[in-house]
Amino acid sequence: MIEDLTAARLQMALSLGWHIIIASFGVGMPAVTLFAEWRGYRTGDPAYTRLAHRWAKAMGVLFAVGAVSGTILSFEMGLLWPGLMDRYGDVIGLPFALEGIAFFIEAIFLGIYLYAWDRLPTRAHLLSGIPLCVAGVASAFFVVSANAWMNQPRGFDLVSGEVSGVDPWAAMFNPATPPQTTHMIVAAFMVTGFGIASVYAVAYLRGRRDRYHRLGFALPFTIAALLAPVQVVVGDWAARFLAEYQPAKLAAIEGLARTERGAPLSLGGVYVDGELRYALAIPDALSILAHGSPNAEVIGLDQVPDDAEPPVTVVKWAFQVMVAIGFGLLALAAWWALAWWRRRGPPRSTWFWRAAALAGIGAAVAVEAGWVVTEVGRQPWVVYGQLRTAEAVNPAPGLATGLLLVACVYAVLTVASVAVLRRMAHRGAEEPVAPQEELP
Repeated sequence: MIEDLTAARLQMALSLGWHIIIASFGVGMPAVTLFAEWRGYRTGDPAYTRLAHRWAKAMGVLFAVGAVSGTILSFEMGLLWPGLMDRYGDVIGLPFALEGIAFFIEAIFLGIYLYAWDRLPTRAHLLSGIPLCVAGVASAFFVVSANAWMNQPRGFDLVSGEVSGVDPWAAMFNPATPPQTTHMIVAAFMVTGFGIASVYAVAYLRGRRDRYHRLGFALPFTIAALLAPVQVVVGDWAARFLAEYQPAKLAAIEGLARTERGAPLSLGGVYVDGELRYALAIPDALSILAHGSPNAEVIGLDQVPDDAEPPVTVVKWAFQVMVAIGFGLLALAAWWALAWWRRRGPPRSTWFWRAAALAGIGAAVAVEAGWVVTEVGRQPWVVYGQLRTAEAVNPAPGLATGLLLVACVYAVLTVASVAVLRRMAHRGAEEPVAPQEELP
């Protein structure tokens, strides 16, 4: 039988891992859809308008299932982790409350946007989509700022184990909030862009190369491609933050066993018996990336108490996967940019389109790996340096049963979501293509 602490952690990981992908589309898809509608309005091109209609319908489906998974997560915070909410609920309640407001604004304007296509003037309909875009991004900001607080707790005093002097604004705008929220929001737009584009890349490989499908690929892929180099810069910012504020997590990411100057950057490797083996080491690179100097000292795992050391192998490989996919997507973006610079057209190589068809899955896997780094790298703390995960879990028995029930719910949600989206896609494929959209 699974221990209750392990069951609680697995349930939270399943819920968060499932929700984060749907939520990413909730952040990025309104803006991509609105941009397509705006282009159709400005150019009079019916292909843009068709894309906006199609994406809006998919956005409605994803919002509905995201609302279900988000509700499950909100209940899990109280049911699985009462030790966290009892002690620190007053501290982190503000971002959750603001996220609730953003969610309702998003729901209201999504309803207006979906059902007012033929009932509002085009300009008014476009304006109704702006609050939808803002609310989606704001919702992500508020939720991630609460998670950032768990990495850098601020805004309270702890006196004899009791929380006092609560400043919820200082808690929400803690040192981890800027890099972590920026990293997540950019990632959400990349998941959206590459995810939508991958559908049209598959269609391209199957011979559907009319203007509708070409634009369906080019618009979201270009948005994601432009953000790929931005994410590399933001990722470097986040790594420098870890070097200053969470050195144990950075040491686990790199498998750095000992504190040293001129620390190497390690690619690959297996952490066994307190040593990183079989890794490709780049001399001085970690010191340069973390502190800007080849002679800078980087804290290693020897400075971390044994009972506070994160699971190094899991954290390190999750980080390696995230970075590898990120640079792969960056290379794909560069390929796309080079083709347009040379001949004002997309790449002709089948290998590009095969890679583009996998880019959506790759971006989603990178986000999942990033959250593994964030959450597992903080262990054994649920509130860094303040409250251990084992102290926050619900002491009541039977949490494994809840894990099984939630797993069944997500299995049903997954099957239903895929079935509905596939049916919508097949219906769209049967729609006739306008004469001006056909290839010569």
